[in-house]
Amino acid sequence: MSDLPDPTRSGAAPADAQQGGTRAEVLQVFATPIAIAHLGLPERVNRELAETILAREAARPTTEHSNLGGWQSSWDLPDWGGPAAAAVIDAGKALAGKLTCDRQGRALKLDWKVNAWANVNRSGHANEAHTHPGAFWSGSYYVDDGGIGSDPSLGGEFELRDPRGVAPAMYAPQLAFAAPGGLSIGAAETIPPKAGMLILFPSWLQHGVRPYCGRATRISLAFNLSL
Repeated sequence: MSDLPDPTRSGAAPADAQQGGTRAEVLQVFATPIAIAHLGLPERVNRELAETILAREAARPTTEHSNLGGWQSSWDLPDWGGPAAAAVIDAGKALAGKLTCDRQGRALKLDWKVNAWANVNRSGHANEAHTHPGAFWSGSYYVDDGGIGSDPSLGGEFELRDPRGVAPAMYAPQLAFAAPGGLSIGAAETIPPKAGMLILFPSWLQHGVRPYCGRATRISLAFNLSL
């Protein structure tokens, strides 16, 4: 397993391999795009989001979905998250629009429908692997990384699992592909979260959150984009 981003594994451009007089073009097909964006929103946005989400946590019981411990709100964050939540969701919708086209590769103007929720994890909390049926893109935005950004040993990484399952590693698990994304075949990629980071990924992709081992509070919001 390995961490993103890494220039030896990320990127979608075709690669070339040359051996002696033979030149081969190595195609990257069946894309699974993962966008990592640092939104650069004003500090007050995260401050307001943290205050709003923690107040909601204090007033409402958790829902039970993928969360292993911790607190997860109902899926109506746009109704109570205020302008700060709207700013994050709007940024996610704009990014998704840039990364989506029709089957001929033409740009589209899409009116995404949104459902969104908040997550609060403390020491020992995690999220089991799951998918988001009924959506095209999903996103996770980090309001407070719980100190992970400066100390990765605290865990709490966002985990993405190979959609092909373990099949690519079953015959010869000691081998990998010498191509972008090739080192984690049949396994997983992890992304250490940082406050202000947005991760956008296909909703069908299995993902989860590894146990957080810090003593602070890890706060995120998540959303689905559908038609």
